[in-house]
This record gives sequence, C-alpha cells and structure tokens, in this order.
Amino acid sequence: MSDQPQTGWVEEFRVEFHDYWRQLPNKGLFFALLAVWLGLFHFLGNSTFGYVNTPSLPGWMWNAWSANDWDEGHGALMPVVVLALLWWKRRELMALPLGLWWPGLVLVAVALGLHLIGYMIQQPRLSIIGLFGGIYGLMGLAWGWRFLRASFFPFFLFVFCIPFGSLAEKVTFPLRMLVSYISVGISQAAGFDVIRDGSLIYDMQRTFQFDVAPACSGIRSLVALLALTTIFGFLVFRSPWRRAVMVLSAFPLAVLGNVIRITFTIFVTELFGQKYGLAVEQKFGFVTFAVALVCVLLLERWLREPSPARREEGPPTTATEGTIP
Repeated sequence: MSDQPQTGWVEEFRVEFHDYWRQLPNKGLFFALLAVWLGLFHFLGNSTFGYVNTPSLPGWMWNAWSANDWDEGHGALMPVVVLALLWWKRRELMALPLGLWWPGLVLVAVALGLHLIGYMIQQPRLSIIGLFGGIYGLMGLAWGWRFLRASFFPFFLFVFCIPFGSLAEKVTFPLRMLVSYISVGISQAAGFDVIRDGSLIYDMQRTFQFDVAPACSGIRSLVALLALTTIFGFLVFRSPWRRAVMVLSAFPLAVLGNVIRITFTIFVTELFGQKYGLAVEQKFGFVTFAVALVCVLLLERWLREPSPARREEGPPTTATEGTIP
C-alpha cells in the first residue's frame, strides 16, 4: 500500500516526460551536436595541467568544486537545479513555436572563441563560460530565439558553476574585516574584554585566539545564498525591483549569519573556555545558513506581491452622494 502513491507519481512523470519528448522537434540534431560539443571540452578543455592533470574541463571543474572541503560544492548542484527548473517551465516552453534558428550558430561561434582564448591563456573559467554559452547557442539553433528568451533565467544559474578560488579574495578580505569588527564591537558592548587585530580576535589576557578565516567571513555561504536568493526571487516575484532586492539581500544576510555565529562563539569562549568555543565554531557552521534562510522567508513575506484577484478588484468604492451608507 505504501508504495502505490510513489509508483503512481513515477508513472505519471514517465508518461508526461515521454509525451513532451515526443513533441520536442530537432532533438536528434541538438543531442548530436551537444555530444560533439561536450567531447571537445572533455578532450581539449583544460590546458592548466600544473593544477589538475587532465585535459577535461569538466574534470577540472569537479576538482575545483570538491577542493577545500567542498567550499564551492554548490557548483555541482547547478546542472540538476537548471534541469529541474526547465522541467518546471515545460508547459511554457512547449507552447512556444519551436524550430530551427540559424543565428544560434553565431552564439556557438562566440562561445568557441571564448574557449580558444581561455585555452591559450590558461584561464579555465573563461572556457567554462564558453562551454555553457555554446550549449545555450545549440538550444537556440534547435528550438529558436523564443526558447532562448524563455529559458534564460534557468540557464543563467550556470554562472554559479564557475569556481571563484583565489579570485574571491577581493570579497573575502573586506567581509573578514567587517565580520570581526562587528562581532568584537557587540562583545565589547556586552561587557566582554576582547580585542581585534585585523581578523584575529583575542581576550585581554590573550588566553584565547580566533581567526575569522575566509570560510567564516561569509564567502562559503555567500555564493550559495546568492544562488538561493536568485532562484527564490525569480520564482516568487514578477516585479524586477522585488527580484533585485531578494538577490542583493544575500550579501547582508551572509554577513549577519556569520556575525551571529562568531559573536556567539566569543560569548561561549568567555563564559566556558576556548575548548567549548572551538566546538561551537567547528560544529555550528550551519547557524550562518539557518539565520539567512529565516531572514529570506521573512523578507519574502514583507515583499510579497498582491494576488491577481486583489489587483483586479481595485480600491474599494466609496458611497456616492445621496446614498445611505
């Protein structure tokens, strides 16, 4: 009995997928060209063998995602998220007039040029843009510019597949300073004798020391939060300014979550010792993301758009002269 609803859901998905697959035009052309395109990036995608000994750009990307305790592991999830959102928009996409659109080859040529430049100057991130830009162009070739326009938002999320690596230092350093400055300020206002030296935090006797490292400064949660607020904003809101507010909220929310965690770590250390403070710092990293998620939901509630029914009703009418209210 317990397996019947699940089996029904799977069967419903299978039938619907088969139906849309049958309706999709030029799929043979698209997937044949896609195989050639992916083969190019697998065999001639990466020229930086000093870092990862593989010619495969997807192999280089996987290594970058999984390095440093999966700090940028969200990149591995983005293809799944994009495919899920494309399926979510399937009725809108399949209702479009789909057909060959030869200017899509121009996008493919531009993407190929980006990859060649990235390959020659050993900049895999530029080749990543070429990889996904070429797939986008192939979609336009097979299904037309209307399909490209309707699928732009889900496809844009592939930008979060690009690993930042050392390029993030320009973001992490100011965040480290800001998080440490605010956390120490709150702790001092609460009566704790702590001092700050750059991103290092001490007590007055220097019996304990914490370093607000890049992972604690918000960059680990910032990119993931930026992806989350981007997806959430585009799915929930229609007005551009609400979407922009939701997307940009990732920056202060990442800082807020880390300030709460670092400040709580200082409090625990002052009250119970550095052993317990280290435990909080190492085992309660999820607090950063949890605080941010709660704030995202509150922000959505505050920015919530009026329902279509309420917009159509318009303002309430007032009683006219000569009528009895």
